[in-house]
Amino acid sequence: MRAIVVSGTGTGVGKTVVAAVLAVVGRAHGLSVAVVKAAQTGAGRRTIGDVDTVRRLSGLADVHELVRYPDPLAPAAAAERVGVEGFAADAVAEAVNALGDRDLVLVEGAGGPLVRLAADASTLADVARSLDAAVLLVVRAGLGTLHDTAATCEALDARGLRCPGIVIGAWPRQPGVAEDCNRRDLPSYAGRPLLGCVPEGAGRLSTAEFARRAPDWIATKGLL
Repeated sequence: MRAIVVSGTGTGVGKTVVAAVLAVVGRAHGLSVAVVKAAQTGAGRRTIGDVDTVRRLSGLADVHELVRYPDPLAPAAAAERVGVEGFAADAVAEAVNALGDRDLVLVEGAGGPLVRLAADASTLADVARSLDAAVLLVVRAGLGTLHDTAATCEALDARGLRCPGIVIGAWPRQPGVAEDCNRRDLPSYAGRPLLGCVPEGAGRLSTAEFARRAPDWIATKGLL
């Protein structure tokens, strides 16, 4: 089994759609693929969550949500609000390893790689280290991206984690000067390549249209 952690420079950057893209491309390459959502926050029991979006876009049934909290907070804080310690990194890694007969397991977190998962202060970066997984970093298109991306990549490098590239999670239909400059400059700030730009609105496509278009959005050679 190979694991890829899909993380980002923050919340709402498009990690879920990127995970769905990788699931589609992985299956097109003949791989057995599973997706694990380490923690879903800001969603009630009957609310549509990220796993539902991945399932709908990719057509993949092998999608797992480990824990869900109602408050839209970092997982450790959301867990504290309901009186539990949270689902720590070692428990996430154990759940992923239980899927060891798959060729590829995609692990999506909540927020960035250093956001605390549980009361023990463990993070998605700790999950990646435990699984010896690469971290695919999803970033915003607009202002603030260069600094946030550079800082996140430096943090990953300091922990000895592999980050083979970055993806812009929601590329606007009409990019402005800031977006164009970011697309040009992100590789030098991040110290790794820009692997692609997923178009804004991709999460609203039908399953069939998503499957048709997704392979063009991210360069996965050497990643999958």
